[in-house]
Amino acid sequence: MWERQADRPVAGIIWMLVSGIAMVGVNGAVKYVGTSLPATQSAFLRFAVGLCFFLPMVAPVLRAGYPARVWKLFGLRGVLHVGAVILWFYAMARIPVAEVSAIGFLNPVIVLIVGGLLLGEGLSFRRILVAVVAFAGAMIVLRPGLREVEPGHWAQLGAAFLFAGGYIVAKRLSASVPASVIVAMMTWTSAIGLLPLALIDWQPVAAWQIGALALGAVFATLGHYAMTRAFAEAPLAVTQPVSFLQIIWSALMGAVLFHEGIDPFVILGGAVIIGAISFNIRAEANARRVIRAADGAGTGGPAT
Repeated sequence: MWERQADRPVAGIIWMLVSGIAMVGVNGAVKYVGTSLPATQSAFLRFAVGLCFFLPMVAPVLRAGYPARVWKLFGLRGVLHVGAVILWFYAMARIPVAEVSAIGFLNPVIVLIVGGLLLGEGLSFRRILVAVVAFAGAMIVLRPGLREVEPGHWAQLGAAFLFAGGYIVAKRLSASVPASVIVAMMTWTSAIGLLPLALIDWQPVAAWQIGALALGAVFATLGHYAMTRAFAEAPLAVTQPVSFLQIIWSALMGAVLFHEGIDPFVILGGAVIIGAISFNIRAEANARRVIRAADGAGTGGPAT
């Protein structure tokens, strides 16, 4: 599998480009709805549309007989995801799209540090250095003390931490549950958790709002599918730097569709974050190759 990934870097880059454009489409749909609906209601409607994609899986999941530990992890990820999407929807409606994208790139850095501690993967000096550089990039984006850090910025930072927590739980689940079930359960638990919160301040919904959020759900599905294909075609060291273009697409979309200014500090800060992530991915990929080569030398054959 890994050899196949290394042989198709162009396909991996193309799929990651498609994923990035689709994810920017999600941002645009949510930004378009903006503050016309409460964040909890917008988030619920987005996941309610997503439920349609996973309804055929209800019966198979219930018949699977997963142990109580797995259902607790499903619930924990649902709680984390509900909090994350509320903060993300709130931020998207209030700060420029490019800033939301740039701060969102902190997710894998948080997973790197917190996951290393909680999952027993270790916390090397390189990982600490990567985290420091990445958070320096976030400070370039936010520039505290040089401008006002708005509630939307804090909301997106909180969303980054909660999304990271959800990814760590998903990684724990991936050892015993298929990826399709993990995604389906995330959608179901998010919709169920968001419903009572949305009902607290429910507003009349127009057809254009439903249409925009439904389009966002379609873009999200396409984005996740394309990202999965990218990971299958090429290693992360090849595809991850391409994801930086999301900030460029977001800045352009914000400028053209929402009349937002293009902030060079946001582009620079996002580049610093992605650069730190890409450096770590390449370093860890090289370390794995060295380990596989050593294992092959020790057994008298090539590493597999």
